[in-house]
This record gives sequence, structure tokens and C-alpha cells, in this order.
Amino acid sequence: MKGSPPISSAAPPEIRDDLPKAADAVVIGGGIAGVTTALYLARDGLSVVLCEKGLIAAEQSSRNWGWVRAQGRDEAELPIMLAARQLWRGLAQEIGGELGLTACGVSYLAPDEATLAKYEQWLKIAHPYGLDSRIMGKSELSGKLPNDMGWVGALTTASDMRAEPGVAVPAIARLAAREGVVIREHCAVRAIETSAGQVSGVMTEDGPVRADRVLLAGGAWSGLFAGNAGLSLPQLSVRGTVAATEAIPEFWAGAAASSAFAFRRRADGGYTLAPGTAHDFWIGPSAFRHLRQYLPQIRRDLGQTRLQLFAPRGYPDAWAVPRRWDADRNSPFEAMRILNPDPNPARLRQLQDDFARAFPQIGRPRIRAAWAGMIDTMPDQVPVLDETPIRGFFIATGLSGHGFGIGPGVGRVMADLIRGGETQFDLSRFRFGRFSDGSEIILGPDL
Repeated sequence: MKGSPPISSAAPPEIRDDLPKAADAVVIGGGIAGVTTALYLARDGLSVVLCEKGLIAAEQSSRNWGWVRAQGRDEAELPIMLAARQLWRGLAQEIGGELGLTACGVSYLAPDEATLAKYEQWLKIAHPYGLDSRIMGKSELSGKLPNDMGWVGALTTASDMRAEPGVAVPAIARLAAREGVVIREHCAVRAIETSAGQVSGVMTEDGPVRADRVLLAGGAWSGLFAGNAGLSLPQLSVRGTVAATEAIPEFWAGAAASSAFAFRRRADGGYTLAPGTAHDFWIGPSAFRHLRQYLPQIRRDLGQTRLQLFAPRGYPDAWAVPRRWDADRNSPFEAMRILNPDPNPARLRQLQDDFARAFPQIGRPRIRAAWAGMIDTMPDQVPVLDETPIRGFFIATGLSGHGFGIGPGVGRVMADLIRGGETQFDLSRFRFGRFSDGSEIILGPDL
């Protein structure tokens, strides 16, 4: 099994099932959250249609780091993440090695004692959930990871895993199709249809589908779609740059991140590298509209953000992108099938420099492939997992760069909500209305 870059935007659709006139539920978006929700709904006995405007997993679900981690998560996410781990293992048993699922461990490398103290505080959250997270001291870390960065220790969780995003999510989609989910790629949902405040179906570019339950799992496009439905969803997106190296002898079997860069072993013998939490942000109309709600995050994280004024044409928050459109006309989702940002070349050069400085015995890594993805985020850096004020219209979005690992858990949660059953998790942290009901914005962990 080989690792891979993101799904190519030039690839033809793989699944183009015929659209039925009606279904029990429609899922909008073919990323990890949408695909797993559709799979679990089908296993619960519902008829399900999944529409993807481009290709399955072609956006952030194949552009992420491939980490399947509990470490460092918001406490409210941990129960869902632990369930996601079990679901990942079950999917791997069903599908086989194609997912690339490997228990490799995840480590956060501390540059100083203050950072290590923050990690020790997070252990107070982790240990009641039975996680094997622990602090690795400087001598132990140096013995396992020789480097020239002077890291004083690490937070590490041996049971955390990795998988290969570019092959894993399409493999899960094929499983869903075998279990009866109707999947149609290159089929944008233009709008939901409603009657008396209740969802009655969707209008796609290929015609209507009646359904009284609809899930929006559109990643970076969710805020734009919700706005056209009359809902205010304060979602923005940032560009994250990623690279895959050529083959390198294994010096670290797992995944790790420092303040400068992150890396994880790939199934193809190289490493996935990324510039840590550093990212690029294009200022658009939604950024101004939701500025007040993002102020706490801006104050904390602005130093990691490179600001640009004008998003490329067609991006979700570009200045010229329509905010309203009729369902009988082309939508912004047809104008841009796949959000495929160019990687930031300056960040790639810095990434190679930082890696070579940390590991002079390896030297400057040769880049085999580089890409970028638009990471959907919310003001508090945790997702929305809820039914909206429009009855039957659900949203799962804003996974803030850590959605791949928790994706199957989100799919299970949303399937439970959509079919009207009880979920075992406390979802109050993820409710849709938390940004409009006067609640305090509490940021996720700064790790």
C-alpha cells in the first residue's frame, strides 16, 4: 500500500450513481465526515444519497497530515475521538490494509519548560479518559530522536495512529456504496428546499431529491451554503501547506510536531512534512462580518498567520463570490469543483531549512510532492455538530484541521442525530447556536 498526495483535481469521477427521486437522507459533501455519516446511516437502515460537487475526498480530507490522534484535543472532543479510534480499527478490519492505519504514536516536542508545563496540564484532561499520554523527558527524547533543536521533552501518546488520507477516504466511500449509499460525484447541491420551516429536499445541478433530513458536511464551503439558506455560520478557512519527501531511512516511526514543523512517517518510505500551525489567511467579506467572534483566536494565534487581502477567484470567501443564488441557476459550487490552492513556496523552503537544522545527520529533505488545503475553522476551533433552526437540516463542519482522525466518530454522531436516536455524547460544546446566544467563546487547547 502506497501513500499518496491529494486526489487529483484532473481525475475523472469514480462513482456516478443515478439520482433517485427521493431518499430518507441526503448528505452534502464527500469528505471523511460526510462519507462516514452516509455509511452509518445506511447501516441503520436508511436510504441515503451523497452528493459531492467534485470528487470524494479531493479537498481537505486528502490534504491533511494523516494523523489519527486523541492527543491535544479539546476535552469535549475526547469521548468522540476515542470512539473514532475504535471505528477506524473496525473499518481497517473490513477494508484491509488499504487505509494504511498504523498505531505509531503522536508526540508534541517542547522547545522550553513553559511549553512542557502546558503539556503537563493537558494530562489532567487526558488521564480520566484512560489515555496512555505521558511526558517524555529530555534524556529519553534525545535517545530516541537525535536533533539539534534542544527540545526539552515531549508530550507523547503511544496509542495514537496514522492513516493515508488520499486512499483511506475513497476506500471508505467504496464500502458505503457497496452497502447501498447512492454516491454521485460531480453533482453540486445548489440549495436545500423547505416547507413550513422543515427541510423537504435538495436541488442539485442534476435535479431535485426529496428528503426530510439533510446533512451539510461541506468543509470550507459550508458557511457559504448555509448563508444562502438564511443561516449565519461564522466559518472561515485558512491555507495549510504540506509536502511529501522522497524516501528517507526511518528515523522516527510515528508522528511529531514542534513549534517549527510537523512530520510523520508515510507508507511509501518518505515523510509528510508541514510548517506546524503556521498558515495563510485571505481576508474576505466573512472575515469582516465575523470579526468580533474571532477576536479571541486572533489575539492568541495571529503570530502564526500570514494575512493576504484577496483570495483567488472562486474561493469560498473571495470578494466576488455570490452570497445568494437561485436553485435553478449555476452555483459557486459548480464554478469551482475542487478547492485546490497552491502551496506557499516560502513556507516550503523554510520547512526544508527547519528540518535540516533539526536533523543535520539527515540534511535538507528532497520534496517529492507539495500541496495545500483550505482548512475550515470556527471561532473556538471546535466543530459544529448539530441540527440547525431549519428542522431536518443538520451541519457537521468546522473541524479546524483535526477532522480526519475524528471523522468516523463525527459520522457516528451525526448518523445518530439524523435518524432521531440518542447519542451517547455530550454535544453542548458543538451546538449551532453557541455563537449567537451570548455564550462565551472558549478556545480549544493551545498545544
